[in-house]
Amino acid sequence: MECATCHREIYQRYRTTPMANASGPAVDGFIPGEFVHAASGVHFRVAAEAGQVWLSYERESASSDNLLKGEQNLRYFIGSGKRGRTYLFERSGYWFESPINWYSKKQIWDMAPNFQSATEVPLTLPVDPGCLHCHASNVARSLPDARNLYAGEPFANGGITCVSCHGDGSAHISSGGKVRMLDINALQPVRRDSVCLNCHLEGQTAVIRYGKQMENFTPGDDLFDYALYFVYKTENGSGGRATSQWEALLRSECKKISGDRLTCTTCHDPHGSPSPDDKVAFYRQKCLQCHRAAEFAERHHPENPDCIACHMARPTSTDIAHEQVTDHWIKKRISNQRPSLADSGSLETIGGTIADDRDLGIAYAQMAARGNEAAGKMALKLLQKAEHTESGARRDHELHAQLGFLEQMDGQTTAAIEEYQLALQSDPYDYLAGADLALLRINQREYAEALQLLKAVFEHDPAQAGAGLNLAIVECGLGDRNSALATLDRLLEFSPDYEKAEAMDRGILSGSQKCGSR
Repeated sequence: MECATCHREIYQRYRTTPMANASGPAVDGFIPGEFVHAASGVHFRVAAEAGQVWLSYERESASSDNLLKGEQNLRYFIGSGKRGRTYLFERSGYWFESPINWYSKKQIWDMAPNFQSATEVPLTLPVDPGCLHCHASNVARSLPDARNLYAGEPFANGGITCVSCHGDGSAHISSGGKVRMLDINALQPVRRDSVCLNCHLEGQTAVIRYGKQMENFTPGDDLFDYALYFVYKTENGSGGRATSQWEALLRSECKKISGDRLTCTTCHDPHGSPSPDDKVAFYRQKCLQCHRAAEFAERHHPENPDCIACHMARPTSTDIAHEQVTDHWIKKRISNQRPSLADSGSLETIGGTIADDRDLGIAYAQMAARGNEAAGKMALKLLQKAEHTESGARRDHELHAQLGFLEQMDGQTTAAIEEYQLALQSDPYDYLAGADLALLRINQREYAEALQLLKAVFEHDPAQAGAGLNLAIVECGLGDRNSALATLDRLLEFSPDYEKAEAMDRGILSGSQKCGSR
């Protein structure tokens, strides 16, 4: 690392931080283990052999129809290990997250978040580019076919390297230090804060601005030029999200009074972490930078110097299993009330950023996709309005795709078809628009068009199990038994525990399911 030549002390301290160790080869720091997942009946085992890490999974059953056995070579880990780690594997250029994670606090292997009750093993959890950008460096751009398809390795350097926060240092290095690096503290507050918020801001939902890509964000940019982040106005505290620190801090009196003077690095040293023995004293001194009156420091509960214990709650995380997170809504007294998981009411932007009808409508549409019916009605009105503005006439793929989904849910089939077609004109690889449009065409008995749509989706992204199954159903219905079996073979290659696909495959092979009924 060339930066270490001149910044050795900083580099050595930084190497021990969670950010510096946020990703790497799977074998590094690997802890073997095994367990039986009750809901699926699958025995999972992870072990290192000859310098490689392997995940094996097996379900024994009295019925041959429910057997499962396979393995995956885990190539990389994501996560410093402070909270836990997930692991990545590759199949035919597509990168997926392991269905099981390591959870550090409890020292156990268990199912990935949201899959504790899964009855089928989820083996097609796509690696999200956003996760890679916040855990690795020199991340490759995914191919247009699918967000988790890469021409080679997904990233070149494990962990967050210097350039992730300080920007490109090539000119600085080649000039022997004469060309200055980006001075983060000299930036406008919003640009300074954006360096951290790029990865430490989540909200209930986020909307990428039209024409923007998060992959293009570089240190010194204003994050809110790229995306808007939303929470419910009624939300209490952090909502239990693991990366909700900033939106919670904005609610704190500390932040309201201090304004731009209080930022992430006021309390956190990005180049080092205090030891467990030093942590209480370290953060107490951070608090005393503002609460500096001598009598306050002496008289305010001298029996307990741990400010965090009394003023910053640690609720259970809602998006990381077996984990607690520090709520950055700093309070005079911690309430026993759990963070609100509000799923209704009005959305507002974090930081007071102005949202137009398009961005607010997409935010509500994303909440509607999670089952919020009221949000769907609000989104439909906003996006229909946005579509008829000058900006709405652009080839705005996201607007048309979301509007198609909302109109489909509202029973406006003709309008939904038109929106999906417009979305696919802008982005032919949109698997959701393609798969949903195919369903509408199937309902209209337009099987030839549905067939082409589903082929396009499944060819480019075989992890789309629902689209693959629908493709096999259409092929079989049209009398193409061989194509249906080939589709099912590919589907089960990627999703070997997909019971509906297995049942159809058995039915066609045994003759109990005849092809050609349409």
